[in-house]
Amino acid sequence: MKKNHISAKTVATLAMMIALAMIFSYVESLIPINFGIPGVKLGLANLAIVASLYLLDGKQALLISVVRIILSGFLFGNLASIMYSLAGGLLSLAIMVLLKKTKKISVVAVSVVGGICHNIGQVIVAILVVENLKLVYYIPVLLISGFLTGLLIGIVSHLLLPRVKRAFAS
Repeated sequence: MKKNHISAKTVATLAMMIALAMIFSYVESLIPINFGIPGVKLGLANLAIVASLYLLDGKQALLISVVRIILSGFLFGNLASIMYSLAGGLLSLAIMVLLKKTKKISVVAVSVVGGICHNIGQVIVAILVVENLKLVYYIPVLLISGFLTGLLIGIVSHLLLPRVKRAFAS
């Protein structure tokens, strides 16, 4: 029988990444930017998710993402925000894991596609919840916002990951 063993270092890293994602979520909740479109925000917590995907693995990034979404939803949002964020986060992470596995796509590109997929996942849930297909009209604007926020998170991840990897190696 194979035992699942998680090292203390891994547990500490998971806890640190969840805490970091929660801090980013809190900071983002304090930023008084209104983009004029429901659901559009910077996605600062996704910095911790993208970093986790490259520092750890897909399963651990999934754990961090789900825990962060649920905790942030209860602390800074509501049940609806949890539902929309889970849909976007799960679709986004699934696609990012697949893209990362190809090893042909940069961190920035993975993050951009993740940002776009996050918004698509949220629109799909919104269409199902409100039973109104006209919400697809939001998609062009959300694609642009997902691209821009994914680009920002991707660039920051690209710059920080080498430094963080060195720190984790020591």
